Amino acid sequence: MNNEAVHNNSIKYRSDIDGLRAIAILAVVIYHAFPSRLPGGFVGVDIFFVISGYLITSIILKKLDMGNFSFIDFYIRRIKRIFPALLTVLTACYFFGWQALFVDEFKALGKHVLSGIAFVQNFVLYFEAGYFDSASELKPLMHL
Repeated sequence: MNNEAVHNNSIKYRSDIDGLRAIAILAVVIYHAFPSRLPGGFVGVDIFFVISGYLITSIILKKLDMGNFSFIDFYIRRIKRIFPALLTVLTACYFFGWQALFVDEFKALGKHVLSGIAFVQNFVLYFEAGYFDSASELKPLMHL
């Protein structure tokens, strides 16, 4: 269920949208597990983000119409929704890396964890890219 709709009473919950999100996620999972079974499954990521954009835009427009939209409140809600999962993933990767990686690999992971917390991971990865860079398979937070 869309928590944003429940907390704000700003848009009506729609199970069909959650169903589409589930299909999109399932397509991506199948693509990663069995790429030959669903070669275009990566499109599920795009579908998921379009649906999320629709829902977020609906909430913003409704709040604007009601005259009570606030950027601060909007970002506080986003942080409350995203940070628990983000911190869980970053913590798990960090402790796994602590046990499994060599010192320089662990140092790189630490940089990626910090850049993930600061929401600048894409910039860090962009500036790391090059001929002598380590393979993307060795960057556990590449898809962050």
